[in-house]
Amino acid sequence: MKTYTLSRLLAASFILLASALSASAAIWIKGADCSSLRKSEDKGGKYYYASGSQADALKILHDAGCNTVRIRVWIGSPDGYHGKTQILQIAKRTKALGQKLLVDFHYSYTWTDPGHQTKPTAWASYTLSQLNTTVYNHTYDICSALNAQGTPADYVQIGNEINDGMLWSTGRISTNGNSFANLAQLLRSGINGAKAANASTAIVLHIANGGNWSLIQWFFDGVKAQGISWDYTGVSYYPYWHGPLSSLQTALNNAANRYAKPVLVVECAYPWTLAAGDSMANNIGLSSQLVSGYAATVTGQTSMINAIKSVLNAVPNSRGAGFLYWDATWTPVTGNGWDNTNSSSGNNWENQALFDFTGKALASQVSIFK
Repeated sequence: MKTYTLSRLLAASFILLASALSASAAIWIKGADCSSLRKSEDKGGKYYYASGSQADALKILHDAGCNTVRIRVWIGSPDGYHGKTQILQIAKRTKALGQKLLVDFHYSYTWTDPGHQTKPTAWASYTLSQLNTTVYNHTYDICSALNAQGTPADYVQIGNEINDGMLWSTGRISTNGNSFANLAQLLRSGINGAKAANASTAIVLHIANGGNWSLIQWFFDGVKAQGISWDYTGVSYYPYWHGPLSSLQTALNNAANRYAKPVLVVECAYPWTLAAGDSMANNIGLSSQLVSGYAATVTGQTSMINAIKSVLNAVPNSRGAGFLYWDATWTPVTGNGWDNTNSSSGNNWENQALFDFTGKALASQVSIFK
């Protein structure tokens, strides 16, 4: 029979504790962007469990393990959606299910991304000073309304994929002598508006190209030098556009270490088929666009998102916060197309949703959100 000294017992206990902590150091945000949902429902979209029974899409996602819902906010969208009314409605449903809410402020009447950051029509002629006031008021208005109905925003994104700033050209980095000064003022206005409404709301800053560490460092060093503070370092990562998983790992590891903040993959997706559900060609619709080893199947979709989760779980110091799948509920429903200025436009993303073309939940949901 072996005997153990006190020091050996303590050492053994420490190893067991460390192992337990390591095992529990898993991502805590397992979310889905469902910005398309209200319009889909109004246009006749329906959603079903894999068994075939109809239900609320948010409930289906929740039952699969989705714990966070992301909703974008546009300003004066021509289609009448993605505004205050819809976000308040979705927030009620989300919170009733016990899910957290991430509000994605685009500060535009339409899509914003690294190549597009158009001012809302009503703000087009505003000076920087006027924009600062308006960004604060708009952010505060949405966040305070969410608080008032008992559904506060848990996370707020100040801008969407703002690689080159937002509210162009006023807040564009590249057209202001590569200076972050104007952008920083706008970010500060949005942050202050969110925090004035609810001091506990976490701030996410979000750029695209999640596998590009040099870009991430350039951007976040730039806003940090302007005195901007944030809670989550957010990136989009689409594996067919943003480099290999190894590059994502390097970028997230470096960002977590350099800024000492959790890192969040704010957007990711992968096709479950190459077929199109409507007359519009898909963004990713060719086999040549796929990542080697990941087929355009439900299994391939599952494997890719689980690979991204593995990257997040490997981020040092348990700073891999999690992911949000984009856009989980965007099934091919007539009238709910890509162009919010054209009601007859089609959907080029339905083959990357988490529901099939008839609205039935894909088997990938359970594995992705577990």
